[in-house]
Parts: sequence; C-alpha cells; structure tokens
Amino acid sequence: MPFNLLIVDDSLPMRSVIIKTIRASGFSTANFLEASNGREALKILKQEWLDLVITDYNMPDMNGMDLISEMKKDTLLNSIPVLVVTTEGSKKKYEEFMQRGATDYVKKPFTPEMIKIKMNQILGEMKDEADTKNCDEGLDF
Repeated sequence: MPFNLLIVDDSLPMRSVIIKTIRASGFSTANFLEASNGREALKILKQEWLDLVITDYNMPDMNGMDLISEMKKDTLLNSIPVLVVTTEGSKKKYEEFMQRGATDYVKKPFTPEMIKIKMNQILGEMKDEADTKNCDEGLDF
C-alpha cells in the first residue's frame, strides 16, 4: 500500500534530499507534500490525508517540536505518526521529542536503508495494529 507523506523542512534542498532518499530506499509512496515550517504543515495536515509526517526540528515561525505539540492537541491529527529528521543528536533532545509525541527520530545524515527501516517500523506497526483491530470486528465470542 503506497503512503502519503508530508516533508517539513525550511530548506528546499533538504526536502528534495529527503524525498530522493525515500524514493531510493524503495519505500512505497503515493504522494509527497512539502511544507517549509510547522505552521504550513498544520494547514496541509488539515486539508490532506497523510500517513506520516517527517519533520526537521530547527525551522523559523514554528519548529518541529511545536508542530508535534500542536498535532497532539488536535483530535484529527494526533494519531498521525511523526518521524523527526534532524542534526540535533543529544539524548536530551531525543527524549524531549519523544515526550512531546514524536513516533521516532533519525539523525542527519541518513542513508536510504536507515530511513526505510524507520518508516517500515512506524507504518508497519500502525498496519499491524489496524489489522488486529479489524480482525476482531464483528466477532461475538
């Protein structure tokens, strides 16, 4: 099943690198949408069906941490997984992202294999949970 992804980074070249890396990984994608900061991302999220948000941390106007916080406050957006892709590599920063509600984290630079593993873990887990829920529907034990 191809997935719809939102890439959030203030650098257009970095968004292009992320998209090319995902394509090179062979991960199944349908659409890539792009935003240059968290505020733009929220607008897109409220208009489009997305399976995963991949966001940078350091951005003007609204950074990745604030984007995650805003998504978690919204009942329609809080279930969308968020993969943080950033140069921030400290354990403290990683823990802060996870406490805010990030699903996972990968440090730049990354390889196609690394990004594919992370995305498979995130979206594979979601698929497994959905399959489990759907298996029990309609059964009366």
